[in-house]
Amino acid sequence: MNQAINRRIAIITGASRGLGRSMALHLAQTGVDIVFTWQRDEAAAQDTVAAIEALGARAHALRLDVADGASYAPFAAAVHALLQGWGRDGADILVHNAGSGLHAPLLETTEAQFDAMVAIHVKPVLFLTQALAPLLADGARILNISSGLARFTVPGAGAYAAAKGAVEVLTRYLARELASRKISVNTLAPGAIATDFNGGRVRDDAGLNAWVAAQTALGRAGLPDDIGAAAAALLAEGSGWITGQRIEASGGMLL
Repeated sequence: MNQAINRRIAIITGASRGLGRSMALHLAQTGVDIVFTWQRDEAAAQDTVAAIEALGARAHALRLDVADGASYAPFAAAVHALLQGWGRDGADILVHNAGSGLHAPLLETTEAQFDAMVAIHVKPVLFLTQALAPLLADGARILNISSGLARFTVPGAGAYAAAKGAVEVLTRYLARELASRKISVNTLAPGAIATDFNGGRVRDDAGLNAWVAAQTALGRAGLPDDIGAAAAALLAEGSGWITGQRIEASGGMLL
């Protein structure tokens, strides 16, 4: 029982598939228990729970639409109840990962599309963090997922990239304001990754995949495990002195 109580606990949004699932599995391999969110595919969420438990960690999936601010308080209450059931008062890790893509030229981007990017990517970093901050242990770690597109430009990604740029600014401010609790806050910015994100374009479009590989110093598009491993490294117990930083994991894309 004491061993279970002493295990670290991570809250990860959007971990039923893709990068979030890879992060959850890599953290579970290091002995971290996982609470994660899903929105549409409950079967995929339960498959992720089973995969985490097969690694010897505890796991629980909670449904959450990160764009719905009204859901944050009840979600926090559900997390609190779960933590108490696991014999803990606070979690040790919070990862803001859930998101969706948008490919549209800026002059054709609608106000509704732009608002959706802000609601999905920016609002949770501030307001879901507010809701969950009382449930984070002093010395906890927050990791916000951005994108290489906040550094380099690809036509059609402007609204998405602008939202991720806001995530990076909020990261620095949160790092400063939460420092009194010894909570570190960082950004992890993936490059182009071969997943089902944004319709699976990087994974399934051979021409796009080849273009990405040609623009990347290490010669290929990224894979989910590249990002899962990077997140686990940044969240490892010995890396708490890193805070307020943007770390890009892109294989050297568009250097």
